[in-house]
Amino acid sequence: MKQAQYTIHGINGPVVKVVGGKGLAMMDMVSVGDEGLIGEVVGVDLDAATVQVYEDTAGLKPGQPAVGQGAPMAITLGPGMLTNIFDGIARPLKVIEEKSGPFIARGLNLPSLDQEKKWDTTLHVKVGDTLAPGQMYASCPETPLILHRCLVPAGLSGKVTRVVPDGAYNVTETLVELTDDHGGVHPLRLAQEWPIRTPRPMADRLPIDRPLVTGQRIIDTLFPIGKGGAAAIPGPFGAGKTMTQHQLAKWSDADIIVYLGCGERGNEMTQALEEFSELLDPKSQQPLMNRTILIANTSNMPVAAREASVYTGMTIAEYYRDMGYHVALMADSTSRWAEALREISGRLEEMPAEEGFPAYLASRLAEFYERAGYVKTLEGKEGSVTVIGAVSPQGGDFSEPVTQNTKRYVRTFWGLDRALAYARHFPSINWLTSYSEYADDLKPWYDEHVGPEFVNSRHQIAHLLQKESELMEIVKLIGADILPEDQKLVMETARLIRVGFLQQNAYHAIDTYVPLDKQLRMMELILKLYHGARDIVSRAIPLSQLKATGIFESLAKMKYEVPNDHQEKFDEYDKAIDEALRQVNEANR
Repeated sequence: MKQAQYTIHGINGPVVKVVGGKGLAMMDMVSVGDEGLIGEVVGVDLDAATVQVYEDTAGLKPGQPAVGQGAPMAITLGPGMLTNIFDGIARPLKVIEEKSGPFIARGLNLPSLDQEKKWDTTLHVKVGDTLAPGQMYASCPETPLILHRCLVPAGLSGKVTRVVPDGAYNVTETLVELTDDHGGVHPLRLAQEWPIRTPRPMADRLPIDRPLVTGQRIIDTLFPIGKGGAAAIPGPFGAGKTMTQHQLAKWSDADIIVYLGCGERGNEMTQALEEFSELLDPKSQQPLMNRTILIANTSNMPVAAREASVYTGMTIAEYYRDMGYHVALMADSTSRWAEALREISGRLEEMPAEEGFPAYLASRLAEFYERAGYVKTLEGKEGSVTVIGAVSPQGGDFSEPVTQNTKRYVRTFWGLDRALAYARHFPSINWLTSYSEYADDLKPWYDEHVGPEFVNSRHQIAHLLQKESELMEIVKLIGADILPEDQKLVMETARLIRVGFLQQNAYHAIDTYVPLDKQLRMMELILKLYHGARDIVSRAIPLSQLKATGIFESLAKMKYEVPNDHQEKFDEYDKAIDEALRQVNEANR
């Protein structure tokens, strides 16, 4: 395609006005200035265009060239993305470091994938085969955990007219030639390109009926998220959003993790990079990075690239979903993405809406979260993209536009609480303000795979926490001593639930990850104690006698003392509850 030549007319931060023709279309990529900075067309006039530049524009001046690439911004997708670390526009940071040192030099338009590396490729088609969109034509082991399946791009079909033999190939070599009905020949390689703002097609959207198991008790038990669902983690600074995201990325049962640091502080991204490179996947005992892709767009990187980074991450997630994998996308944080939208919108002199955000904030958030889903792929497999977006409302105010608009498009809301964080209760998810609309949809799965008691126990736990909240209003006024014994029991049991069940230590070897069967057993023991104690207090026996046995303190510690692979130790706690109840009953005969 002929490249259109333009000239820079005006510069306003990352927004550059170019003049000189009529060949640019909306969303086209543009190389700006003598250094060829990467930009994207965001406005088109009769004889001018407005370009959003994804790099620092210092040193640009009017009169320098701007060259249109004739296609929208796209990224190269193929083997080599797993274990890699990219910036917001999918440039590999390891290669950038080799070429320009610790800071990204301007105008480095590097390919996303290693062009030289050979992949041990198996071909799955022969000459004469008819291929449709989404069919597999080749595969290669990308990591010990993930088989990379190369699929015919959407919108392309035809007969195979040439196939190379099995062997080692790089991402630029042609493996298959496909001739369409009009005689056009299309080369199929290990890699393909896809525009980041265009959702990848699917055959069908399926109902969300299985959970994303995270190993975090408060999430799996009280506020579960389904595979293919969308969740938001809003919270003030210091409440533990990033830490919660890290835990979900480390322990959730997704096949592939895409961790997107959007406008994150550099030290937090460094922590994520260091931790992830050291961790082992709990299921396979392989390095966690073998199934992880990191996109690091730190707060000191150009603000415009922040806006593109969420689409880059989502496109990569959809690509692996189309192969039949379950992908979890962690976006941390969507507030900083919204701030980038606000800054660019201000530079473009658009009419601001609430708190200066552009009027299209809601629609952009919807576009992003609606790309999540449990789908039937074009090939006929099942895959999913689960999106978990952190939100950083200023001052912890959940009524601000980003949080409120996010709530409209997600079905799980994990609201973090500053008071809980300051009390060192982590994860600081507030059980009164959080919710999950997936809980009822997932009940059949829990009944089948964990046990029919799971959902019932969950309801009882949630009910006790709710009753505690109501009683706290009375306690604040007149103190706990004045409460009747049955209400004291509710308060004591709720405290046990909070400390012994909801609170979870991410740095403790046993407590960092808890399987569902262990979560159920813990709930059952807490509820067994509650029901046994309720029988005692109904006979006018003071609760203090049962507390004196130390059974409540003992149960609060069981999360640290029962390893995931030695759950028979719960039997000891079961016997301890029976013994404590027996002691009290015998003392009051």
